[in-house]
Amino acid sequence: TEPESGTPVDNHGKLTLKGTDIVDKNGDKYQLKGVSTHGIAWFPEHVNQDAFQSLRDDMGANLIRIAMYSGENNGYCTGGDQKQLKELVKTGVDAATNLGMYVIIDWHVLGDQNPQTYKEEAKAFFEEMSSLYKDYDNVIYEICNEPNGGTSWSTIKKYAEKIIKGIRTYDKKAVILVGTPNWSQDVDQAALSPVSKKYRKNVMYTLHFYAATHK
Repeated sequence: TEPESGTPVDNHGKLTLKGTDIVDKNGDKYQLKGVSTHGIAWFPEHVNQDAFQSLRDDMGANLIRIAMYSGENNGYCTGGDQKQLKELVKTGVDAATNLGMYVIIDWHVLGDQNPQTYKEEAKAFFEEMSSLYKDYDNVIYEICNEPNGGTSWSTIKKYAEKIIKGIRTYDKKAVILVGTPNWSQDVDQAALSPVSKKYRKNVMYTLHFYAATHK
């Protein structure tokens, strides 16, 4: 097909879920394709509009994911400069917005293993972000990157419902991504027991495919 003229967000607007599909403002199925930053605390220089534009124009990306580690060295909850990290997130959202790209604000759980470890910090962070971006059509919230270390789905689900409730206080419709156990490999557990119905609208669950272990 011919490339579209106009930016992704101009053409497709606010995304929602219809069943298991992402649909655009016209109700048509839409696929997000993009790239994640590495941890923004370590590589802040890559959070810039020129880099994002290259990904959009040269590689056809319509999405950027801004990875803010929560529990690593200089992570948001482990010694990082929270004010500076939030400014970097905002810089990334602004750059993506200027380019008409979709953008994921990612609370990058990894070394902390269990998202409950810093749930109060996460709740405050996402309430602040959702109050800032509630009127944006392109912002997606990823509330726990890769729960691991034996963290159960029931534990993640309790966390997710708390964070989703906080986001929905401000942003009623944005798509929210929820990580699943075992480094986001066990999406089947979420399928068997999704978040409660009052929190379910426009919520998706992540599956990370690892060729070496999934086979």
